[in-house]
Amino acid sequence: MRKLRNEELSRLSVEEMKNVEKNPLIIVLDNIRSMHNVGSAFRTADAFLCTGIILCGITAQPPHREIHKTALGATETVDWEYYQRSADAIESLKMQGYKVASVEQADESISLEKFELRSREKLALVFGNEVKGVADEIVENSDYVIEIPQFGTKHSINVSVSIGVVIWDLIKKLKY
Repeated sequence: MRKLRNEELSRLSVEEMKNVEKNPLIIVLDNIRSMHNVGSAFRTADAFLCTGIILCGITAQPPHREIHKTALGATETVDWEYYQRSADAIESLKMQGYKVASVEQADESISLEKFELRSREKLALVFGNEVKGVADEIVENSDYVIEIPQFGTKHSINVSVSIGVVIWDLIKKLKY
């Protein structure tokens, strides 16, 4: 067994990435403080061909050195928009036919492994602030609340890890 070289990975070019059919998932970042988490979200969106990212509130926007450090060029391949208010982003997404799913711990949440994604349903996934989580107003206006099951003493995981876990699970359900 040997590790593959970069040229063996058959990666899409930036131009091919712009034109390839995307998965019907949008990542919404609700007041994310860390630019490293923002950059990581861009890389995950690129890796799994998400439709795009919406940055809201205090979430930093490209171009920025700290975002680029983690995104490694994904800010050039993933479409993104900025909204001052997360609620405005959610309203716009719903008008475009998206269902909204906050990733949060809530009284009526659906555990990730039980969440069923309808084929080609357009889904916006809201990930919240590193300390406060998804804003209450957004949770209340979500079509779904998805919770990642956790078993240890901590009841949260880093937002960039959460994005990877949820997106991978949903892509798996879409593709397999």
